[in-house]
Amino acid sequence: MEEVNTILVVTPHPDDAESGAGASIARWTQEGKKVVLVVCTDGRNGTSDRSVRPEDLAATREKEQREAAEVLGISEVVFLRFPDQTLDDTSDFREKLVRQIRTHRPEVVVTVDPNRKYIRHRDHHWCGRVTLDAVFPYARDYLSYPEHAEEGLEPHKVREVLLWGSDEPDLVLDATDTFDIKMKALNKHASQVGDPNPDREQRARTRYGAVGKKIGTELAEQFKLVEIFR
Repeated sequence: MEEVNTILVVTPHPDDAESGAGASIARWTQEGKKVVLVVCTDGRNGTSDRSVRPEDLAATREKEQREAAEVLGISEVVFLRFPDQTLDDTSDFREKLVRQIRTHRPEVVVTVDPNRKYIRHRDHHWCGRVTLDAVFPYARDYLSYPEHAEEGLEPHKVREVLLWGSDEPDLVLDATDTFDIKMKALNKHASQVGDPNPDREQRARTRYGAVGKKIGTELAEQFKLVEIFR
């Protein structure tokens, strides 16, 4: 992560980025890096409470996401507001992600691994897959969405992508000093995780502690690293 000024995090739903990369995001912002969060869906279906209207839940989750982002030190949150459970490989979705890449010009993009085997949320799959396509080749190529140039948005080459939730992680980052910030941010998503729960936090510490043993630290998060341009 040397010589990195800007990191773009693309998450399928509010709360996924905190769960997958919250401690690393907190560390990057503490180091002075600019982190921009792109939230692809409105999360309106994320409840089993039949008394909650989807549009009200969407508004709640957006508020929770803003509060969590503030805890992590994120510079800007962009809400694409696609309806929950509708992400797909469309030109409209891809254009919106290419636009964010060309606007913020990150050296690093962070998102969910689209390739987890067997069972997974479709929004997670298409968020990761379309983000990777947006990074390469679309954001790089002038003739991909040429209308962007008319608006002053030039092509951009992302150097590398980090994928959380991967079946094949190969990059482990120390989360010891920022794990508490991760959990504080995650607890802002009360509609999803409920009230703060010591047992849940201890289970998380155990899980991330097992990852930390890989690099000799107390706690760690892990990613799949995809190098594109060096």
